[in-house]
Amino acid sequence: MNKNAVLELKNINKTFRQGDNMLEVLKDVNLSIRPKEVVALIGPSGSGKSTLLQIAGLLEAPSDGEVYVSGELCSNAGDAVRTALRRDYLGFVYQYHNLLPDFDALENVILPQLIAGVAYKEAADKAGWLLQRLGLGDRKYHRPAELSGGEQQRVAIARAIANTPKLLLADEPTGNLDPNTSDNVFLTLLEVVKETGLSALIATHNIELAHKMDREVTLREGKLVDLRANKVPDDTENFY
Repeated sequence: MNKNAVLELKNINKTFRQGDNMLEVLKDVNLSIRPKEVVALIGPSGSGKSTLLQIAGLLEAPSDGEVYVSGELCSNAGDAVRTALRRDYLGFVYQYHNLLPDFDALENVILPQLIAGVAYKEAADKAGWLLQRLGLGDRKYHRPAELSGGEQQRVAIARAIANTPKLLLADEPTGNLDPNTSDNVFLTLLEVVKETGLSALIATHNIELAHKMDREVTLREGKLVDLRANKVPDDTENFY
């Protein structure tokens, strides 16, 4: 075990039953993410990226293997421990923002901080700063229905990092946006992650954006491959 790793996955296997058959989605996956490291997770649809993120985020248990978050073994931890770890150490951004429709942008970013025990004024100040940094300073009192898709996803990013997690997990965070908006939101996400010193594991289909991260890994037939370490040729794009 690497005690300095923010996230470490050791010999992770995940199998699902499909009728009378067993489907192996992840096969002996090993991954270690260092503090402040941003890792791109790429691969074709159905390769197991979302499953890997669910396991890393303690939302799903592996069939076999160990998950360490900040050096703590938690793959077999109880619900209360996993919930506390997700609250204190992990942030999540999904393809669909899942904002609370009856709350404005500011309130959506304040709420998770209040749940974590932060005082209201401190939470409001932090939420306001994040929304300003993400270009939403003049939109913070708008509800989700009054915001564009790109604006809603920026609010979701602010919400995910409001409690200063050690690790951000993002599953195709801009996959539901048009290409231009997607690129802008994604680059802003990378900038804010770097500025705030977070580690991140980000699943994406965008190879160009993946190249901007510290490291690129991919899932192929259930196996995790470090692309840069294995010097995969530049025509890797054709695989996806």
